[in-house]
Amino acid sequence: MGRLSVRRPVVRIGPDGAQHTLDTLAAEEPLELRVGGRPLSVTMRTPGHDVELAHGFLLTEGVLGAAADIATARYCDSFDADGRNTYNVLDVALAPGVEPPDTSIERNFYTTSSCGVCGKASLDAVRLKTRFSPAADPLTVTPSLLSALPDRLRAAQRLFDSTGGLHAAGLFTADGELLVAREDVGRHNAVDKVLGWALLDGRVPAAGTVLMVSGRASFELVQKAVMAGVPMLAAVSAPSSLAVELADDAGVTLVGFLRGETMNVYAGAQRVATT
Repeated sequence: MGRLSVRRPVVRIGPDGAQHTLDTLAAEEPLELRVGGRPLSVTMRTPGHDVELAHGFLLTEGVLGAAADIATARYCDSFDADGRNTYNVLDVALAPGVEPPDTSIERNFYTTSSCGVCGKASLDAVRLKTRFSPAADPLTVTPSLLSALPDRLRAAQRLFDSTGGLHAAGLFTADGELLVAREDVGRHNAVDKVLGWALLDGRVPAAGTVLMVSGRASFELVQKAVMAGVPMLAAVSAPSSLAVELADDAGVTLVGFLRGETMNVYAGAQRVATT
């Protein structure tokens, strides 16, 4: 298994001059995802929870609807220059009767830690692929509960303390209980790992939950919430205009700039009990 972090020499410069020391960095390595032996996606990720990542990715791309849709997930042999297995190639075999990914969606399945899958599908394509509509979910939370989530998620970020370079995502219950938290150099990967865990744990559709992310709320993250049936997405930073449009269209509550006791509710304000 790949390393979660690496140590590298660095010249640290401060008021007292320069000092040669070692710094801990978040690991970033490619993961090639294959379906039935056929390459589908390459994503730059922090190693760990790769099976969850694969399940979450295929769920949010509309390939899966349940954990049983995958028969097996196994690492393929992929050796580095020293002859060690890198564990950077994962092959998924779909269960009998499960349709393989449409070849048309392979076009942009090179992803990066910064932007995820580039050139994402349109709003109409998301509507066509959605299995679990969150629009009718009766979830209601208070502003005070939402205000507590960033600190609870931050407390679960074990690698962030040593590297300072990881995004995080967490899935919370309506009572503020943290069900799972995952870290990754890519915000989309962290979300896929969380939603993959939920799928494997039988929690999809993820009714009555809040998906909390440590960065901004992009169109892609809202799409992933929609595809997993998550009724509320909260972020500490800003959403994009298309993220708000999709959230409003799909019936997802979208909260941004969640900092301290203040927040902006961009869509689905009926789920935030202000009185």
